[in-house]
Amino acid sequence: MLRHRLAIVLMTALAPAIWGTTYLVTTELLPPHRPLLAAVIRCLPAGLLLVALTRRLPQGGWWWRSLVLGALNIGAFQALLFIAAYRLPGGIAATVGAVQPLITAGLSAAVLGDRLTLRTALSGIAGVAGVSLLVLRAGAKPDALGLAAALGGAVVMSAGVVLAKRWVSPAPLLATTGWQLTAGGLMLVPVTLLTEGAPPSHYSAANVLGYTYLCLIGAALTYALWFRGVRALPPTSVSFLSLLSPVVATVLGWLALGQDLSPLQALGALVVLGALIAAQTRRPGPATPSAPVARSASTPPGQPGQPVQPVRENV
Repeated sequence: MLRHRLAIVLMTALAPAIWGTTYLVTTELLPPHRPLLAAVIRCLPAGLLLVALTRRLPQGGWWWRSLVLGALNIGAFQALLFIAAYRLPGGIAATVGAVQPLITAGLSAAVLGDRLTLRTALSGIAGVAGVSLLVLRAGAKPDALGLAAALGGAVVMSAGVVLAKRWVSPAPLLATTGWQLTAGGLMLVPVTLLTEGAPPSHYSAANVLGYTYLCLIGAALTYALWFRGVRALPPTSVSFLSLLSPVVATVLGWLALGQDLSPLQALGALVVLGALIAAQTRRPGPATPSAPVARSASTPPGQPGQPVQPVRENV
C-alpha cells in the first residue's frame, strides 16, 4: 500500500515538474506578448484530442460540473495567472501563488471534512518561505491588482482541486480531463481575442515546436497525471506538489539559460523540498465523506480512486 501511494505521488509530481518547464519554453520558443494565446493553444486542442480519443461526452449533471471544474482549474486560473504575470514581478507572483497548499487545506477541512493538522500548516508556511527565498528579488514592487489576481489564481485552483476530489466522474479519467481542458480553453478564447487580438498569421518552426510541447506534454499528459493524483490522494497532498514548479523553473534557468543560482536560492529549494516531503508523510486521517460514494456509485472498476514576465509556478 505504501509503495503504491509513493508511486502515485511520484507520477502526480511529474505534472508540476513539467509545468516548471513552461518558463523555458515560453522564453525560448514562443512569440512574445501572446500569453493568453499560449494558454488557449495549450489547453483547447489538448482537451479536444482527449475527448476524441475517449469518445465520451458528459452526461446529466456532468455538463455543468465540467464547466465549473474547467473554469476553476483551467480558464479562470490561467486568466488570473497571466494578469498577475503582466502586473507583478515573477518572484512576487510565485510567492503569492505558493499559499495554494494552505488554501487547499482550509477548503478541504470545510468541504470534505479533512483534518487541518499542525504539520500541514507548518509545511505550508515553510513552502511559502522556501519559494520566496528561491524566486523573490529585492526591490520588487507589488501591485494591488496583480496581487489580487495572483491570490485569486491560488484560490480558484484550490477550489478546483477540492471540487474535483468531491465530484468523482463515472467516466474514464482521460475523458473528464478532456472535458475540463476543453471547457477552460473555450472560456479563454473570447478573453484572448479581446485582449490580444487575432492570432499571428505566421508561426516559425520554433513556435510550432513550443506550442506542440505545451499542448501534448504540458497539458494533455500533465493534467491527466494531475487529476489522477487528485482522485487518489488527499487534495492538500496534491496541492503541495505544485511547489515543484518554481524549483524546476529556477534550476532550468540556471542550467539552460545561465542564470545565477545563489546559496540563498539553493536553501530555498531545500526548504521547499522539505515541506513537500513533510506534507506527503503525514499520518492518514479519516476518509473524506465523498470517498465511499465515489468508489461505490461513481467510479467503475479499475478506475483510480506563459507570459510577458514569466511566472515560475504551476502554469
